[in-house]
Parts: sequence; C-alpha cells; structure tokens
Amino acid sequence: MARLDEYFFLQDTVRAAQALLGRYLIRVDGGETMVCRITETEAYVGAIDKACHAYGGRRTKRTETLYAAPGTAYVYLIYGMYSCLNFVTGPIGEASAILIRGGVPVYGGDGAARRRFGLPMEEMSAYQRKNFLNGPGKLCKGLAIDRTLNSLPLGSETLYLAYDLPELGLPERPGDLPFHMGKRVGIDYAEEAVDFPWRFWLDG
Repeated sequence: MARLDEYFFLQDTVRAAQALLGRYLIRVDGGETMVCRITETEAYVGAIDKACHAYGGRRTKRTETLYAAPGTAYVYLIYGMYSCLNFVTGPIGEASAILIRGGVPVYGGDGAARRRFGLPMEEMSAYQRKNFLNGPGKLCKGLAIDRTLNSLPLGSETLYLAYDLPELGLPERPGDLPFHMGKRVGIDYAEEAVDFPWRFWLDG
C-alpha cells in the first residue's frame, strides 16, 4: 500500500486538491474499515483567501489545527451539527488545507449506508445512492468522522489517504484524470475569494 506522505501535502494547496481526486480515503473505526474514492475537493489558502478560517493569520482555538504539520486532519462543525474533514497542507505555521467534499464507497460501504440511512447499500433507493456521500457533512456522517479526529496527525491508522490498496484489490488511479473546476460552495461572505476557481470534481 502506498500512502500519501508529507511530501504530497507540502506541495501547492491547489495542485494537491486536484491531485487528491481519485485517491482513497480510509477510515478505520473499531474493527470496521471503510474506503471511499475521493470525487470532490476544495482548496483553502489562508494567506490570500478570505474563505479560509485562518485568513490573515487569524489564530483561535478552532483554527489552531490549520497551523499544524502537513497531512494533519482538520475537522470542524458547520451549523453546529455537521462535521467537515480537511487535510492541512504546506509547511508548519502556514494555514492552508483541502476540504474533502465528496466520495464514492469502494469498500465497507454498508457501515456508511447504515449511518446515513439505517439500511445496507443494497437496499438504498436510487435517490439515496445519488446522495450518499456527495457532500462534506454526508461524507463525515457515513464514515463516522467527527471532532474527536481533529488534529489527528499524518501516519494515523484511524484515518488516512492512499494511492492504492492492493490488499483490498484497489489499484492506483489512472494518471491525469480529467476533472472540472469552479467556484467553491457556501462562501458568499468571502468577497473576491468567492470567485476563486478552487473547487474540483470528477464526473459521476
């Protein structure tokens, strides 16, 4: 298995957000392993980005994780109830991160389906399949990701990213997958940063 290492997260945040498309997000919760293929990401660059929680060097109890080592998990709540998963990018002390906005299950999906809809994947309706993990809150609920995982360091066995998972029969993605890019979602307050084309997604 080839995991994403520190060098991956040290690259430019926007490039890293693109490169995460098609990679695997692995969540191990007790004896349960769930794997998603990442299909949508957003980049946030604190130094210049008014949509970033740490824009302008802002440091609070909530944002302190953004200044941690590359690859650290940053998990926060929106609307006081939905968790959002990010991974810190860049050197320690520079507040940038990538939001994981969506994925598709490729292993262990029944556990995620039960958390989302209270039933196994095979019993999901077409609507439920379409709206399974296609949003940051949905993804986190399905994979049992919450604030207890905030600040989890790179190298954790609980939550990590990988290029491939041969032991599960999951190969590395093809090179240079075509993807779409556009404006990020839900940041109407961010002035000129609203127009940054830093959301990336795969077809389907």
